[in-house]
Amino acid sequence: QVVLVESGGGLVQAGGSLRLSCASSARTFSRNTMGWFRQAPGKEREFVSMISRSGASTNYADSVKARFTISRDNIKNTVYLQMDSLKPEDTAVYYCAARTGPMSNIAHDYEYWGQGTQVTVSS
Repeated sequence: QVVLVESGGGLVQAGGSLRLSCASSARTFSRNTMGWFRQAPGKEREFVSMISRSGASTNYADSVKARFTISRDNIKNTVYLQMDSLKPEDTAVYYCAARTGPMSNIAHDYEYWGQGTQVTVSS
């Protein structure tokens, strides 16, 4: 069983920045593809970003490309999401997810999920 714990959410004005962290309990963290997803009220959960096991490959949703940056530290068992130039439409609960397979932007492909952290961007 893998436990994921997100932190770093909060309230920020439009144009501001936040850095989300996700700490993993996995002993084999470096074997997990990691992803970030988000869910706004009344909407489906959507893909935000993902990173390969080594960190060499990343992928982003078009809506966050060039504003968000995903990274990971396989020594600290942590994945990060740096969010810059935030917009009100980025408001959502952000979830960290892990899977043992290759990179995927499909939520159902991920076996483990964190509890989520709220990000609210005011206009």
